[in-house]
Amino acid sequence: MMGFGFGFPFMWLFWILIIGLVIWAVVQIANRSGSNQPTGGPYPPYTSQQEDALEVLKRRYARGEITKSEYEEMRRDLLA
Repeated sequence: MMGFGFGFPFMWLFWILIIGLVIWAVVQIANRSGSNQPTGGPYPPYTSQQEDALEVLKRRYARGEITKSEYEEMRRDLLA
């Protein structure tokens, strides 16, 4: 015989797993090094829909977190 015994199918399976593992590792490395996005942290990523400072100030005043005089002073600073 030519050596095609019980081990032949397992040899193919072994090499398929090895090739799959190498491809998976390359993809993982490429995703990590090619991404300029932060992977985490205390601040969310900036989006164009994020509120500007004046909107935050208006919301804080509406909730009563700051007084009218504080609101007007901060508003002047932001608009200057």
